[in-house]
Parts: sequence; structure tokens; C-alpha cells
Amino acid sequence: MLLARVVGTVVATRKDPRLEGKKLLVVKIISPDGKDTGNYLVAVDTVDAGFRETVLLVQGGSARMAAECKDRPVDAAIVGVVDSIHLDEQEELATASAKR
Repeated sequence: MLLARVVGTVVATRKDPRLEGKKLLVVKIISPDGKDTGNYLVAVDTVDAGFRETVLLVQGGSARMAAECKDRPVDAAIVGVVDSIHLDEQEELATASAKR
């Protein structure tokens, strides 16, 4: 699993029919402390994530096992919206939905 921030949407009027009705979001991979890594992906949203929210992302075979993605041409799927992140004894790290 990866942490990512939702930074945009993708609209594709022509696509594989198995992707009809699926929301496609542009996400930016982030580190656990919320810093951008500079890598972007397009992911199928299975949890109704919103703009600038921090999300859990899975790729490859795991993405095709996510709800609503079975037997679909998917390489990345958003499977959770992050409420908070705790690292060892550090203070709770703010998430996109709380502080951004």
C-alpha cells in the first residue's frame, strides 16, 4: 500500500467499457510525513475520495482485487481515506482533510 494525495480528476469519454461509471483520480504519492515524492498516478476511486484528501492506494494485482475492480483493466485503486497517521512516538501527523 502507498499513501497518496488526490490532486485532480481524469475525464475519458472513450475508454474500455469495463471502466464505464468509474471515477478516475490523479493522485500524488506522498511520504508518511505528508511530503510529496513527485510521482503521479491515475487510480480508480472505490471509496468516494475527495480533492486533497490523503488516501490509501494499491497497485497491480491488489488493485484488481479491490471492490468494483475485479476483472477490470486497473493498475491502481484507491481503497481508503486516511484519517490520521502516527509514526512511533511523534505527534499525530496532519492529513490533507484536516490541515490542507
